[in-house]
Amino acid sequence: MRNFWRLGFRTFAAVLIAGLAQEASAQGGDKWGEAGRERLNQGTIGLAAGLPEGAPLRLAAEIARALNQGDDLRILPIVTRGVFDNFVDLLQLRGVDAAIVYGDTLLHFEKVEKVPNVAAQVNYVASLFPSELQIFVRPEINSIEDLAGKWVNFNSEGTAAAYSGPIIFKRLGIKVVEKFDPHPAVMRDIRTSDKYAATVWVTAKPVAGIAQADWPAGFKLISVPYTKELEELYLPATLDGKDYPKLIAAGQKIETIAVPAVLAVYNWQPGSARHARMVRFVDSLFARLSELQKPPYHPAWKDVNLAAPVPGWRRYGPAQNKLDELRGAAANPSSPQIARDTASSRGACNVDLCAKAFRSFDPASCTYQPRGGAPRVKCDLTATPQPSPATSR
Repeated sequence: MRNFWRLGFRTFAAVLIAGLAQEASAQGGDKWGEAGRERLNQGTIGLAAGLPEGAPLRLAAEIARALNQGDDLRILPIVTRGVFDNFVDLLQLRGVDAAIVYGDTLLHFEKVEKVPNVAAQVNYVASLFPSELQIFVRPEINSIEDLAGKWVNFNSEGTAAAYSGPIIFKRLGIKVVEKFDPHPAVMRDIRTSDKYAATVWVTAKPVAGIAQADWPAGFKLISVPYTKELEELYLPATLDGKDYPKLIAAGQKIETIAVPAVLAVYNWQPGSARHARMVRFVDSLFARLSELQKPPYHPAWKDVNLAAPVPGWRRYGPAQNKLDELRGAAANPSSPQIARDTASSRGACNVDLCAKAFRSFDPASCTYQPRGGAPRVKCDLTATPQPSPATSR
C-alpha cells in the first residue's frame, strides 16, 4: 500500500510539473514570440532628449521614471545630437514619438528650411522649463560687448546653444567668431588658454560643470540685456548665488534671457496605434505632474503649467481634450464620470483663470507652487486670482 501511495504521489507530481512547464513554455513563447514583441512595442514611446550634459536628458529620464507603467506605457529617453536636432528626429526618425525642443526652433522649420505643413505635424503638449542663456567667460571679459571679435564656443552642432546662441548674438549686433566644439573639451582648455573667450550654454540653470567646479579668480558669468530685438522669441531671466554660489555673491543677480522649452509630439493619425499610445502618455502626464513637482525631481517641474499656451504652436489634440475635460468638470462638478475621475477632490476650478495667474498651475490638481518652497496651494476661484509676485509664481 505504501508503495502504491508513493507511486501515486510521484505520478501526481510529475503531471503537475509537466503542466507548469507547459504553461511556462506557453507564456515564454508568447513573451518572446511575435505577440509578445508586438505587445511591448505598442506601449513604448521614444522621447528624444539631448546630450548628457544638458538638462533635457534629465527631464526626459524623470518623465520616464514617473510615467512608466510596465509594458502598458514605457518611455525610452534617447541621447541625441542636441535639442535642435530633436526637432528633425521627431519629423524623420523611426521610433521617435516625442521630443524636448525649444520654442524658437519651429520658426526655423517654418521660415528657413520650410518643412511643408510642419505646424500641423508637430504639436506641443506642454511648455516646460525655461532654458537660461548662460555665458561663462575668462577673466579678461567683463561684458558681452567685450566678446566682439573673440572666439565664442556654442557647443556641438545640433545643440540648443549652437542654434539659439548665434541668433541671440546677431540680434544684439555683436559679431563673434562662432565655434562649435564639444563643451566638455573646451571647458578643460579655457582654464589655461585664452583661445576661447567664452562658452555659451542654453539649458536649465545651473550647469553642473560650471557650478560645481573651483575656477581660478576672475572666471565669471556675464549679463545679457533684454532688448526689444529679443522680446519676440525669448523671456527675461536671472542667475543668482543660489544657482552659482562659487561665482555669484549672495544677494547679487545677473540678468540674462531664457529660451522656452517645449514638450513636442508628432501628430499621429487618430485611430492609429501610435496615436493611442500618445493618448496614454498625455493622460499619464496630467495625472502625475504633481508627483514630478516634488523632490527628488528637478525643481524646474514646479514651473510647468499644462494649461499655458506656447506662442506660434498648436496644442496637441489629446492634451486639448484633457484640458477641456477639466474645464467641463469645473463647470459641471455634478457630472458623474468627470467629477469622479478629475474633480471629486478639487471642487470648482477655473482652469483658464488659474493658468493665466499662476505659471506653475497644475490643472489636474488645481494647485500652484508658492515661492519659497512652501507646499502647493489650491487656486481660489471665488474671484479672479491676483497673485503677488513675491509669493507665487
